[in-house]
Amino acid sequence: MEFTLDFEKPISELENQIRILKEASHTPNIDISHEIEALQLKVNRMLEEIYTKLTPWERTQLSRHPNRPHAIDYIEKIVTDFHEVHGDRRFSDDPSMITGFGFIDGKKVAVIGIEKGRKTQDKIKRNFGMANPEGYRKALRIMNLASQFQIPVVTFVDTPGAYPGIGAEERGQALAIAQNLEEMFNVKSPIISIIIGEGGSGGALGIAIADKVFMMEYSVYSVISPESCASILWSDPKMAETAANSLQLSPNKAFELKVIDGIIKEPAGGAHRHPDQAIQKVKEAILQGLNSLASQDLDLVMQMRFEKFRQMGNTTLTLDNSEEVKG
Repeated sequence: MEFTLDFEKPISELENQIRILKEASHTPNIDISHEIEALQLKVNRMLEEIYTKLTPWERTQLSRHPNRPHAIDYIEKIVTDFHEVHGDRRFSDDPSMITGFGFIDGKKVAVIGIEKGRKTQDKIKRNFGMANPEGYRKALRIMNLASQFQIPVVTFVDTPGAYPGIGAEERGQALAIAQNLEEMFNVKSPIISIIIGEGGSGGALGIAIADKVFMMEYSVYSVISPESCASILWSDPKMAETAANSLQLSPNKAFELKVIDGIIKEPAGGAHRHPDQAIQKVKEAILQGLNSLASQDLDLVMQMRFEKFRQMGNTTLTLDNSEEVKG
């Protein structure tokens, strides 16, 4: 199903013209190849111009694009011989949290991904990518099993946040996420996390305490979604665009603050335009990360994991009297 964001419409209109011209080019004795080539060059220039000047709100919209590859797409295309594991052994299974074991280029891995779903029924089944506490407990179960056998863990993050429903709170949503945050520091296996779309609040962080955290070029990673931020600050979700502009959602800012370890470049126009290329780039980043971590002592990897997160937000301010304040 074709879906076009407002800022993509000028590009879409030109591409429609190209499609019409290509259909007409099959007519005998008509050569319009130059016209098609000129329009394609214009599309390429427009893609570069628009996508290098995205506002934070446009970036947020792009991270949620319905045609963008989801966790299940990455798992199907990257992981071979994947065997899904269900249930948290306490309450139930959470379909929004996909977990299991498989191979990436022959390397045994534990895989965890938050899935939003595509069609209406699937979105409902996956709870729109908002995991319940049983989802986080299931993820932790897989990570502990991977730790026992020192199997590397790969997680795909795409969520607006953990599910805030009454039932989820009654079943210990905050505790489940907190336990994941604590326990992931003790997982005796390399961990790689990829923010493939939205990385919202503790719901994302619950599976993203990792040795290597990468963001896709047009993904977002934030303590809160723009809509929730707007609801709190202005009691008006319609102020989401204003909130997005203040949250500094871009991967560049996250990299500058050392919240992430790298940015995975997307194909021109975003992952939704060329999903196979985007998935291949993610696979390359995962393999590079796994190889890098495999060459290091595991105890050192775990120590560096702890220190990396401990230092986040530890800024140094130099005052006029040359004193330093850390905090």
